[in-house]
Amino acid sequence: MSLNRREFLHVMAVAAAAGMLPAGARAMGGKPQEADISMYDMPMKGNVRLIHTTDSHAQLKPIFFREPNVNLGVGDAHGQRPHIVGKKLLESLAESGVEIKEGSPEAYAFTYLDFDAAAKKYGKLGGYAHIKTLLDMLRKQAGGRENTIYMDGGDTWHGSATALWTRGMDMVEATNILGMDIMTGHWEFTYTQEEVLRNLQAFNGEYISNNTRLREDALFGDEYYELAEKYGHGLYDEDNLLPFKPYTIKEVNGNRVAVIGQTFPRMSNANPIANFPDWSFGLREDELQDTVNHIQANENVAAIVVISHNGMDVDIKMAGRVSGIDAFFGGHTHDGMPAPTKVRRPDGGTCYVTNAGSNGKFVGVMDLDIQNGKLQDVHYRLLPVFANVLPADPEMQNYIDDLYARKYDENVIEARNPKYRVNQDRLGKTYGEILNEELAVAGDTLYRRGNFMGTWDQIIVNALREEHNAQIAMSAGVRWGTSVMAGEMITMERVMDETSLTYGETYRTEMTGAQLKDIFEGIAENLFVIDPYLQSGGDMVRLGGMDYTIDPNEALGNRISNMVLDDGTPIEMNKTYSVTGWAQVDQVGEGRLVWDIVADYLRRQAKENNGVVKLDKVNHPTLVGVSNDPGLADYAGKVI
Repeated sequence: MSLNRREFLHVMAVAAAAGMLPAGARAMGGKPQEADISMYDMPMKGNVRLIHTTDSHAQLKPIFFREPNVNLGVGDAHGQRPHIVGKKLLESLAESGVEIKEGSPEAYAFTYLDFDAAAKKYGKLGGYAHIKTLLDMLRKQAGGRENTIYMDGGDTWHGSATALWTRGMDMVEATNILGMDIMTGHWEFTYTQEEVLRNLQAFNGEYISNNTRLREDALFGDEYYELAEKYGHGLYDEDNLLPFKPYTIKEVNGNRVAVIGQTFPRMSNANPIANFPDWSFGLREDELQDTVNHIQANENVAAIVVISHNGMDVDIKMAGRVSGIDAFFGGHTHDGMPAPTKVRRPDGGTCYVTNAGSNGKFVGVMDLDIQNGKLQDVHYRLLPVFANVLPADPEMQNYIDDLYARKYDENVIEARNPKYRVNQDRLGKTYGEILNEELAVAGDTLYRRGNFMGTWDQIIVNALREEHNAQIAMSAGVRWGTSVMAGEMITMERVMDETSLTYGETYRTEMTGAQLKDIFEGIAENLFVIDPYLQSGGDMVRLGGMDYTIDPNEALGNRISNMVLDDGTPIEMNKTYSVTGWAQVDQVGEGRLVWDIVADYLRRQAKENNGVVKLDKVNHPTLVGVSNDPGLADYAGKVI
């Protein structure tokens, strides 16, 4: 059920009376206050400009995205950026020479502080039409595109309904309009091997990856050779089992710059290995050093940089172990850090580790001052993309409008399970008609980002429990997904932002308390193991119907305790419980796709509660031993 005009006006009146509506949603409320466009005044300081985006997660339009108030670090990462949040992050940045005042547009972009009030004041961020305008400004200020290199760190082809329905091709077309020169990847591999190669064939830039290898048995027959020949990609160096070019050399103002690609190393943890049976991924630190050594010996370069999807902690460790790299342009962990982390290399030099956030919120800019073939200085800024300050680029806006006018047809692939491959109810409707459906007004601000739980995740687990009549629901601790402000209408597009995986099937099963604890302990180990090289990314699994206590600083097997159902009943190790979930990597669930389950749940909630969905409880775990951690602030759960 979608709300008709009369019902919608009634819902908005109820929400306004409750004080839940953002200023931009009130009738004749005026547009949000603008940030100062002078923040984009960036004359080049040097002679080579490197431009960086990452983890846009296919968000073509401007969005709200709340930064985390929980981002704990362990081991050497404890108390170090990016594991500092809120006011303490602003203090840490000031110590590094980056002054951001609380309440400023930049504080809104880089922190969770006063999110609702700041969002009403400064509006949405990102959007490819606005990013294109900023890119053109930055190129012009550098003296022309020929003086710049634009790199993207991946997670670009995934994260929205339109990306799912076009299998990433909508984003390939959009990045071509942006003029992307180089990219590497991660969620790009959530599609099939052939779809990846098809997309790369259409991409106008270069895809590079130093750490992807062909499995030897891939070359035993003719099938892979024929696939690579068909698309012109996937067999860069057969002798060394390199499917993709490991690095590229760009000449800018007479200076040669090497860019090495570092794809997400633990791909099979995040995506079905059946999608890429002929490729393997890994950190491959030694091979990275070998590549740097080769470049230094043979390419006569002034600078060597890495476009990486390792995650910031891994980049920091790698920067301190591999000689010769001048900068990491990082992604994966969605850490929008305005100041780079300076890491001392084994050869005594300095490597600048950056991370450019997510969802199209930021564009990173690093100017290199190169003199006589040697890098002399580095100037870096991470620029928030304020959509109400930067005008929309007409070419990109027309492309987006045309995309939303496309019709959903039988060629769409929504799922692995053939029962849900195509949704018959969506056939013949335009993407815009489907995604603009209004489901319910958010009674709470809905967000996902944070180590343990988000309000969006609670909506998902509540919907799963209701659908499958289960005691406990589990939802993947992924970092992507846009935010919805309290009082804002939740549309189908926002639901898809949280859920649009190529493996969105759901399931119901039975598990013992011991099995549940083992699962939670394993995920906690992945997140809080001290060695960054052993972390796989992502956050704790999101849980509905149960609470637990976690001590992140304990060892594997001892972090999780006090597991209880919502009614306070302790979970017993030898007792069996009904469990539901979604996003199984290695199995195909028999249950409906999660986005349709969540949409139906929101429709029912709207019908029963005057159009508003309100959370009665959020299953925040109790935290132990982190009360003074600078990566924790304003936590809604208990801290002991």
